[in-house]
Amino acid sequence: MRPSWKGWACTPSTMKRFLDDLAGRLEAIRAGGLGRALRDPEGIDFSSNDYLGLSRHPLLLGRLAERLSRMEGPPGSPASRLLRGNRPEHRALEERLARWKGTEAALLFPSGYQANLAVLTALLGPRDRALSDSLNHASLIDGLRLSGSRKAVFPHLDLDAAEEELRRPHPGGRTFLVTESLFSMDGDEAPLGRCADLAERWNAVLIVDDAHATGVHGAERGSGLVEEHGIEGRAGAIVSTFGKALGMAGAFVAGPRIVIDWLVNRARPFIFTTAPPPLLVAAIEVLLDLAAEEPERRGAVLDRAARLRAALEARGARRPPGRGAIVPVILGSNERALSVAADLQARGFDVRAIRPPSVPEGTARLRISVHADHSEGEIDALAEALAGALERIPAGVFPQAASP
Repeated sequence: MRPSWKGWACTPSTMKRFLDDLAGRLEAIRAGGLGRALRDPEGIDFSSNDYLGLSRHPLLLGRLAERLSRMEGPPGSPASRLLRGNRPEHRALEERLARWKGTEAALLFPSGYQANLAVLTALLGPRDRALSDSLNHASLIDGLRLSGSRKAVFPHLDLDAAEEELRRPHPGGRTFLVTESLFSMDGDEAPLGRCADLAERWNAVLIVDDAHATGVHGAERGSGLVEEHGIEGRAGAIVSTFGKALGMAGAFVAGPRIVIDWLVNRARPFIFTTAPPPLLVAAIEVLLDLAAEEPERRGAVLDRAARLRAALEARGARRPPGRGAIVPVILGSNERALSVAADLQARGFDVRAIRPPSVPEGTARLRISVHADHSEGEIDALAEALAGALERIPAGVFPQAASP
């Protein structure tokens, strides 16, 4: 017998208790300096991942309009790729991306998060073992959880600890080594050559999230740190995105043809989602063209990042680690990170505070993103403002006006 809707309905008192409970939890989050709120862009962009400055390229809109004028078919994509959503534009871009990454094939995804979930849930299962860096991105962590595999988390970039785990027998299943190439919050890099060596020595499959390096690193093609370390053919899957150095949105997985074919057949985040619209594909093609035509942008962003690190050090601040576009300034407490960010925002610099769970407890920070189109004057002005803010807001002293 079919139950009545009335018997299952949420009563007003139940809804009130539910909303009051959420309000209480939110208040506790905010009291701990961990509240979040949406905030529109203001000031000079030192916050987004637009490392090459391509989203503001003066030729972007004109070239995109010209390409769209020649497009056959609608710009939207109201179906999954396996239904009516597959278009020649998708195949052409995937072939181009495979050449760019130096692999046999590639597959498009709406986001890097979905791409990582797709790779890990389709390739790993409960009988498998995954070795994962402790600072891997949330999408990698969630993908491994959903895969049901046995997880062994090793300390950040401690490949000796990873090898100790690899030495342990794992009968009945496969072993995977999962890492980012350029870590999104610390700006440091995995030794990918050694990662590939370890994987091969101990019969593991290497999976690399190359998202934050794609477009910036790699001397010949600028396709990422996988290219720079020459391990394109040694990884089982490489995840890259368009929402960072290319300044757009979306992602792709590159790797052996059989891996890509497997994802088409078994990756739920691919099978059960709408295809990337041809409008987005056209924009990505234009941005790839611009990045190839102006390779000097790759050198410019690294030069600007080095200038900022040196300028901060010259003004008495600790030199931030790394060499790339991500410049972390670790402040420790959530309150200090919020206060220093608010100080910079008031002076015209869009710098945001990064707090747990995005980073470990006690390591709240500013995550400064340097772009190729930042002027040297903007870099120096930010360094001056940040050095001043660190003096004005020492550890343990926070203005009440700090906001998320």
